[in-house]
Amino acid sequence: MGGDFAPGPIVEGAVAASRATGGAIRLVGPPEVLERTLADLPDRDALAIVVVPAADAVGMHESPAAALRRRPGASIRVAMQQVADGLAQAVVSAGSTGATVMAARTVLGLVDGVDRPALAVTIPTSAGRAVLLDAGANAECRPAHLVQFGMMGAAFAQIALGQPRPRVGLLSIGEEEGKGNDLTREAHQRLKAAPVHFVGNVEARDVYAGVADVIVCDGFTGNVALKISESLVDMIEAVAGAALAADLLARLDGAERGGALLLGVRGVVIVGHGRSSAGQVERAIALARRFADGQLVERLARGIGAIPEITS
Repeated sequence: MGGDFAPGPIVEGAVAASRATGGAIRLVGPPEVLERTLADLPDRDALAIVVVPAADAVGMHESPAAALRRRPGASIRVAMQQVADGLAQAVVSAGSTGATVMAARTVLGLVDGVDRPALAVTIPTSAGRAVLLDAGANAECRPAHLVQFGMMGAAFAQIALGQPRPRVGLLSIGEEEGKGNDLTREAHQRLKAAPVHFVGNVEARDVYAGVADVIVCDGFTGNVALKISESLVDMIEAVAGAALAADLLARLDGAERGGALLLGVRGVVIVGHGRSSAGQVERAIALARRFADGQLVERLARGIGAIPEITS
């Protein structure tokens, strides 16, 4: 039930994914609403779609913590419980990012050694692809959190991008290690000592240049960077036409345009845009299935290893 236009595009995307793969999908929300949406489908009985009852939903503008406390039966929490109970392999949500992250942490728990989960998105570069994290799960971070993001991102780049020795860069306002604010300066020193291939600071102009395979930042900065990139595509579409914008959009996030993976929790969780279309929801479901079938969470847990303990 999450998303700006739910449940329409969510159900449409789920139906398309089920038709394409025959995979089983659980739609979580008020049964009367979801069944009404599904009722007119000519192949409803043939689709492997189950409706899981959940009376409540967290609104996009609500406080996630307050809403989840007041509504233990909120659809995002019920969805996470499906994974925790082994009834589903992954969660896809286009709803409140804060509520999704909080429900995942509470219900699924964190991978050993991880103190903060992070949203990871793949971006195109002149050399191929890179992973940017955090893209919005943590607006405020400590230096040690950025070290954890670097290690999680490196493990993800090895597994999902096929990079044997991922280069980890720190997003800052200058290449010199003394540039930036207190957070980035301290994180730089810690990343130099961490068991990753740290290549130093990365300026915003170099994000798409291929100088790093993993780009680390706090969630506030990462979310702004990602949305500026997306808004650029919208502007190009308005000025130069849909064909060029479509090509850029495909490059912006490739097949993984459907959403961002929440790294660090004990389950596959894909967080999509609130304005996700049915096509983006379908792609997010395909992405979730690929990560679940590939046992990405289990492999990440092994790959992360011993993350430095947070001391400040």
